[in-house]
Order: sequence, then structure tokens, then C-alpha cells
Amino acid sequence: MGDWSQDTSLELGGFRVEGRKRIMEWDSDSEVSIGEEEDAMQICERGGFLMNEGGPVPIGIDNLLHSTPCGFVVTDALEPDQPIIYVNTVFEYVTGYKAEEILGRNCRFLQYRGPFAQRRHPLVDIVVVSEIRRCMDEGIEFQGELLNFRKDGTPLVNRLRLTPILGDDGMVTHIIGIQLFTEAKIELGPLPSPYVKEASTRYVHQSLSDPFLYRPAPIVQGHFCREICGIFQLSDEVLAQNILARLTPRDVASIGSVCKRLYQLTKNEDLWRMVCQNAWGRETTRVLESVPGAKRLGWSRLARELTTLEAAAWRKLTVGGAVEPSRCNFSACAAGNRLVIFGGEGINMTGLNDTFVLDLSAANPEWQHVKVSSPPPGRWGHTLSCLSGSSLVVFGGCNKQGLLNDVFTMDLDAQQPTWREVAGSAPPLPRTWHSSCTLDGTKLIVSGGCADSGVMLSDTFLLDLTMDKPMWREIRVSWSPPSRLGHTLTAYEGQKILMFGGLAKSGSLKLRSSDVYTIDISEEEPKWRYLTGSGMPGAANPAGIAPPPRLDHVAVSLPDGRVLIFGGSVAGLHSASQLYLLDPTEEEPTWTMLNVPGQPPRYAWGHSTCVVGGTRALVLGGQTGEEWILNDIHELSWASKLGSE
Repeated sequence: MGDWSQDTSLELGGFRVEGRKRIMEWDSDSEVSIGEEEDAMQICERGGFLMNEGGPVPIGIDNLLHSTPCGFVVTDALEPDQPIIYVNTVFEYVTGYKAEEILGRNCRFLQYRGPFAQRRHPLVDIVVVSEIRRCMDEGIEFQGELLNFRKDGTPLVNRLRLTPILGDDGMVTHIIGIQLFTEAKIELGPLPSPYVKEASTRYVHQSLSDPFLYRPAPIVQGHFCREICGIFQLSDEVLAQNILARLTPRDVASIGSVCKRLYQLTKNEDLWRMVCQNAWGRETTRVLESVPGAKRLGWSRLARELTTLEAAAWRKLTVGGAVEPSRCNFSACAAGNRLVIFGGEGINMTGLNDTFVLDLSAANPEWQHVKVSSPPPGRWGHTLSCLSGSSLVVFGGCNKQGLLNDVFTMDLDAQQPTWREVAGSAPPLPRTWHSSCTLDGTKLIVSGGCADSGVMLSDTFLLDLTMDKPMWREIRVSWSPPSRLGHTLTAYEGQKILMFGGLAKSGSLKLRSSDVYTIDISEEEPKWRYLTGSGMPGAANPAGIAPPPRLDHVAVSLPDGRVLIFGGSVAGLHSASQLYLLDPTEEEPTWTMLNVPGQPPRYAWGHSTCVVGGTRALVLGGQTGEEWILNDIHELSWASKLGSE
């Protein structure tokens, strides 16, 4: 259940409950003239409702409760045990329980003396409890008194009124409870529990008419004025640029359902562009703007599709040109809307060092060979990454002469593209089949891989390419994940990295892995954290439907930090195109299996898959034995209208 104590809303028949704001906003257009305050107090004495023959209440409930401050609770009658979905400030203030402590629970906890009590207090009248249960079962209203207890154990008399709310089909959908609390004149002694009295004990001595909570509501033209929330005193410009633009796309969409003013604000495309840019980064936003179809789709729709993945689909593309000589074990990445291939293993284990580019923004995309100066030594099993814009970086790999640990960079947009070697001091061991990623478009991260004599590695190194004299820095940690190769590193939320899968060392064995680890490079002392999986000693089974263990797979970081996994080398008859989604930012990360329509590839390998602009992944080639057909591309798009023009 969501945290309804935040700025959330819930519709109940003809009205809407606003969490935290404590406002009841009515959807009815009817107007009821109430000329005098005494009339309103009579309505409150009848329980706070003016039913109008079953119609919605035309007056804000909070205003009706000013002179007779009441607790106000809404429960969901369609869920088992009728959980609480809303409480007002008065309820929190009087009982001492915060909303986040009780949302999702049944109201009977007030019959227990203190938060640690295991059963109903013996002084609670079970006849009244039985009557409440009977009325709820029959869908009729209840009025009566019942002994309740504050969180600190202080007894209260609860003058209670429970009113069922019926849906269009006549079924009870919600129960509204109004409570008028007074102190019970009962001496029970100190609370027999480990509970330590908190600030809520002050309620014993404070009046329920505390002016801080209950400000008189003014009457204008015979109507009560709804209490104004401070945020609505801000201008539209301030609301949009200083508040809404800083929220996540999902939160902005939710806020749009609060009221008409916010609904209109959240329809503005300029606002949605700011929201997307703040949430996803300037580079992703810039790339999205250059993709055909993005402008037509609109930022609000794009944010929705990239968040819900409702439009995700596979499709097959055929492009022109040729990548010759033929090769395997090359590395590929995306630089903006261009796909880049470097190197690979040719015939007779020949290490290739050529560069090819496919411009997806062209009317008829085709592979083109890029003539570059000073190409690196030929290699395979290396990594190719995009730093920012058109800047590329190559690290490691191997050839007939052995393993490599050199670094080369190149700017694709330079007048004469040239590979330049970066002579970083204190480099990591030469290696192949390692994993790498980039941070902030300036730093290269390298992890694991295979060293001489088949030794598998577990180290992590960082190279800052903005330094005049770049120097490798090992990320020294007290504990590292088991040594592995063929795994993936995926950057999310700036400086955080997620490691998944690979062929991992387990004692004397080497096994495919489905374990997930994370590390935050921005910490003063970074630490690897085991997130989920089943390969660690004593580890619990991962939540949700976890992907089978694999290596050389594809890991895609979505704009909001979630990670998609598919493809790779998997034992058994598992489909390479089956998608698995994980949000590493959740308190308890849970795997979700996604079913995506379209024409998926038969195989998908991490070294030959490129992520373009955070909106689509392109799987290069269809492997048949040793032959790679690089004119066939399978595109997985999670904003399906992009690129269709």
C-alpha cells in the first residue's frame, strides 16, 4: 500500500480525499446556501454530513469540524479487514499515532492499550464491538460510544459514527468514521510495556481546541471558504519552475489529479520538458529531442511511456552498407544517434582495429567505414564506451600477442577523427571479457575480467579522463563480489553502479550468476552491497521472477534508474528476448518479468548491443554459426512511436 500520508488523493464516489492537506474536495457542481454559522454547526452535530438525498456533501468537512474538532477516518471496505486509507490531522493529534504508522491497518488497534499490546483491553465493551461489526456487515450506519486508548496508553471515550459509502452498483466501497474524543475518567496506572512516552503525552494537558489546529473558517457570500493551503498562494510560474519541475515524472502525473489548477499546470509541455531534463539528465533530453517522432509524441506522453513501459515493442530493421571483413567478439556502443563498432576477432584469430559507424538519423542508414589516424592495436574481448556526445573510449581486450590494458579515446566529430592513447599511470592488470561503464561522461570504470592463465579478477578501477595526466585509481573496498567475467556494469543515479551476472568463481567452480551488487562511487569509502540473488552463502531467493543466471547479456539503464536485463548465454531453453526489470532504488528490490510484443532477436549479446538515448536498445546482427549479419538489427523501443517517421 502506498504512503497515503503524503500528498496523495483518493476518490470515493462523488468526492476526493486529499492526504496530508486534509481537504475534502467535492466533485459536485451543486451549491447549498448556508447563511448562518449555527446552521453549519447543526450539520456537524448530525455527524458532519448533509446527505441531500444521497448526493455528495457540498461543504468541506474540515470546515464543519472547526467548532467541534473530530477525528476523520476513511477505510476501504473492498479490501480484507477494511484497512485505513486516510486519517486527518485531528485523529493523529489526539491519538498520538502518525498516519504512516496506521495506514493499512484496521481501526481496532485503538482498542489496544499502547502500540505493543497484543489483545483488546478487557474494559472495552464487547457488546458495542459486536454491534459495530453487525452494522458493517449489513452496510448500515453505526452511532455509539467505545473505550479507546491513545498511543501513550491514556484512555479515551470515542463518540463514534460510522457511515457506509455505496458505489454505483449499491455495494459498500468505503466506510467513513467520525470520532469525537474525550478523556475517560479511569485510573489504569502506568502503561505496562516498553513504550516510552513521546511528545504525544502532552495531549493529556492540552485542549482539543488548540488554535494551531483549528482556525475559524471565514464565511463569504453565505458559504464556507475552503482553508487555503499555503502552496496555492504561489504563482503558477513559481509552482511550475521551483516545485513541479523538481519532481519525478510519476509524481507530477499524480499531482495533476489533485485539483483543476494543478491539472492545468501539468498539461504544459514546457514544464514536462523541465521535469524530464531534471529527472533524466541534459544529455538524454538532448538526444530525445533529435529523435524523429519525439516532438509529435510530446514530453508528457514520452514521460509516461518511459515510466510505464506500456509502449515497449520489438521490431526488426534492415540497414545498408557493409562491415568487412566479417568478425565476431567486436564491441559496439552508441554516440547520440550513431552506432559505432570497433575491432573484433577476424578469420584465423586476427585482431581487427577498424571503426564503422551507422547513422540512425539518416534517411537510409548504412554502415560506413571511418578513416581514422593512429588506430589502436587490433583486439577482441575489449570494451567500447561513449563518454559524452561524440567522444569514445576503448579499454583492454586481447590479440595474438596477449592481453591488453591500454586506453584510447577518439572524437567522432573531429575534422580528422584520431584515436589517441591515454597514458594513465598505475593501470590495472591486462585483461579481457571485463566490464566497463562511464560516469558523468568523464570517468571510465573497469571491473573484473580474465587475466593471464585464465585467472578471474574481482577488482574495480576508475580513470578520470579530464585530468591533465590521468591516473588510474583502484576502488579499494573491504569486500568485493566473487571474481567474474562477462558481467555488466550499469550506471544509475549519477555515481551509482549496478553489477549483474557473469561467469563467477564459486570455490573451485565457475558458474553463471544472477546476483546483483551495487556500489556508490561518490561515497568517501565506497562499499559493494549485495542486493539480490541466490549465489551468496545464506542468501534468500530473489523477490519476484528473477532472470536465470547468465553472462555476456544486455543490461540497460532506463532514464529513471531502473535496469532491464535480457539476452546473453543462458543454460537451458530460456528465451534471449525475455525482459526482466529491477529498480535498485527500492527498499526491497523486486524483479519483474515483462512481456513485450513484436519480433525479438534469437540471440542478444552485451558486446553487440547499443543503447540509444535511453529510449531503445539495438541488437546488432543475427549470428549463424561463426557468421554475423550486421545488416539485420533488432530494436527494442520503450517509446514505440520514436523513430517511426
